[in-house]
Amino acid sequence: MKKTTGALVGLCATGPLLLALPNLAIGAGTASASCSTDGAQDVDTAAVAKQVTAILDGGDKGSVSVPGLDAPADQVPNAKTIQATGVAMNIPARGQVVALATALQESGLRNLTYGDRDSLGLFQQRPSRGWGTANKILDPVYASTKFYEGLKKVSGWQSLSVTQAAQVVQKSGFPDAYAKWEPLATALQKAIEPLLQKAGDPSSPSPSGSADTGSSSPDTAGGCSADGDGTDFGTIPVGALPDEYKIPATAPPKVQTAIRWALGQLGTPYQWGGNCTDSHGKNPMGHCDCSSLMQGAYKAAGVTLTRTTYTQVKDGKAVSVDAIEPGDLLFTEGTAAVPEHVGMAIGQGLIVHAPHTGDVVRITTVASWKSWILAARRVV
Repeated sequence: MKKTTGALVGLCATGPLLLALPNLAIGAGTASASCSTDGAQDVDTAAVAKQVTAILDGGDKGSVSVPGLDAPADQVPNAKTIQATGVAMNIPARGQVVALATALQESGLRNLTYGDRDSLGLFQQRPSRGWGTANKILDPVYASTKFYEGLKKVSGWQSLSVTQAAQVVQKSGFPDAYAKWEPLATALQKAIEPLLQKAGDPSSPSPSGSADTGSSSPDTAGGCSADGDGTDFGTIPVGALPDEYKIPATAPPKVQTAIRWALGQLGTPYQWGGNCTDSHGKNPMGHCDCSSLMQGAYKAAGVTLTRTTYTQVKDGKAVSVDAIEPGDLLFTEGTAAVPEHVGMAIGQGLIVHAPHTGDVVRITTVASWKSWILAARRVV
């Protein structure tokens, strides 16, 4: 999934993650706090966008001075992870701003291995307060997910101020401290948003693009899987399955089920953030993005996958790209640790995936992906 997208399945906030709303009024002060931005910093939005582009999109590497972004090489990628996780969980822009402002206050958008008492990570979450183990909290995707889970449990959070919404999740000893970060968090959210969407731009050269001719160069053809690289099928029509293809009879039954389910979504529209629960329906959010297609396919087989590419790359076990089997998840774009796209090997050198906005669930070849694959995971 490219930033990817849909609400995470099987996750819920418990215990100390939440405060009752009556306590919020006490912690956040008077009602006037809902529109207060006391101490908020003036932000040069254009400078923030330039800094973000320089770090994430290969822009001008010249010096850009942005107050609050004194270590942009660390801070901006963390901001992107927080925001992309929010997109994957169907959190609107306002919620992403709340999360970014919280991380700016708690850690300066740094993944800290220390803090007050046992506080750790981007949001300074505490293992002793039920946020998870130290190792999990230091995973930016996990930490962001847990923050958003807490936020989603707060009825009416969208109508709260940034500082109130942050405080109801964080239960900070400094409940008014988040407000000053709202301008910078807003500028970051606006600057990062188009770069997340760009990953789904049909003009971007990537294996998820629509110009899949089924051909390959000599250095990518052959040898990537035991049953070929898919080039023998020639050009594969968009949303179609080659007549010669058969679900591998030797694959485990659960893999066969997952492949069959995924193939049932061929030709349905891609939807960034879609949950893939009704891909043939009229509601766009029921359509599939890349990671929800994988999650839905394996759910049909009784196998639980996490929701985003960032977490699916940790599901199952790692396998060699030269030893791909049907059912393996193949990750491209981004980095091996934080990939932004995923497809499923279905045998005979073919892959099923949901490419990007404006495209449909389709078949591509291992040959066309081989040089792009960053990681492969076997979940059955």
